[in-house]
Amino acid sequence: MGSAGVACISLLRMIWRSYARTHVGMKRSLNEDSFLTDDDLGLYLVADGMGGHAAGEIASSEAVSTAHGMVKQASASLRKIGSDGSPDEQQIRGAVRLLESAIQNATYMVFTLAELDRDKSGMGTTITGMLFAGDVGITGQVGDSRIYQIRDGQVSQLTEDHTLIAWQLREGIITEEEALRSPHKNVITRAVGNRDYVQVDTTVVPLARGDRYLLCSDGLHGYLAGPEIPEIVALGGDAAVDTFIDLANSRGGKDNITAVLVEID
Repeated sequence: MGSAGVACISLLRMIWRSYARTHVGMKRSLNEDSFLTDDDLGLYLVADGMGGHAAGEIASSEAVSTAHGMVKQASASLRKIGSDGSPDEQQIRGAVRLLESAIQNATYMVFTLAELDRDKSGMGTTITGMLFAGDVGITGQVGDSRIYQIRDGQVSQLTEDHTLIAWQLREGIITEEEALRSPHKNVITRAVGNRDYVQVDTTVVPLARGDRYLLCSDGLHGYLAGPEIPEIVALGGDAAVDTFIDLANSRGGKDNITAVLVEID
């Protein structure tokens, strides 16, 4: 949460640093995005709230805070993972369950807050997270914020959007051209807080020196073409994050914009 952050940590002879920024954009009066960077834990989160009347801001903030708190409780165990080499399968499974449970806990918290306050009824948020455990990264995904991996100048999207358009494309119901013109671009099929439970997509990604990971809300990736990402990331650190924000604003800035960049060396 906040507007910017930077830190570093050494693990398995790798060093990683994170840089982050969020911006309200050019059209909105309220920023409903939240983010977290905690390099001590190796935890990174981006949440894009929805609900209006500040409820979206509350949903994203509470989701990030709750998920962070749960992972932090396991910090001692996380530090042991891979301390004497690559983590074993049991340790990786435990870390995956931890991130998944943290997002589930956030879901229950946001849902409960909405149940207790009618003004917040229907509020929800996306949440996209990455947790480093030894020499692997674990992604957790609900909604349409994204994680990109940039490796050797190539970009790969690690998460899948939980949107109506993404589902229609997967099922062959619409074409890429039709998706660009679709009036349903903002229809989310999975979110934190709409119910007291949500399915969390998780993946395990081997880390490598030189990797870069970009976590961002749709206020950024909606304006990006894949080939542009490595070029901007190559600027490094704050310069890269600022360029991402400025680019989204220069192309319309219709939504809140959040970018979190993690560099591994």
